[in-house]
Amino acid sequence: MAIARWLVGRLILLFNFIFSPSAPKMSAEEKTMLSEKTAHLSLYHLPTCPFCIKVQRAMKRQGLTIALKSIKDPALKEELITQGGKRTVPCLKITDDTAATKWLYESNDIIAYLAKYS
Repeated sequence: MAIARWLVGRLILLFNFIFSPSAPKMSAEEKTMLSEKTAHLSLYHLPTCPFCIKVQRAMKRQGLTIALKSIKDPALKEELITQGGKRTVPCLKITDDTAATKWLYESNDIIAYLAKYS
């Protein structure tokens, strides 16, 4: 089973590389403004997770730059579990102006949330 999972993961990465969406054309000023708007966001993910890739592709199509945190790193995995409440990825960490944190799970919900930035 582990071999099949590894193989499928590599195929997902290959197809994502080959068929990667293009980012929208933006001026440097627009990119800077968009980066400032999304500075309070970070996406916890696994590199070969199809739902994580779905969210990352949506981010690329919208031209969003969001900090990516791979839970292959044990410290980030523990942070996700202790603060977010579960080990499910993708997970978008949203920190508002008052330093309150919201954890958003489910790829479709994350994509819908990110749509307001484009």
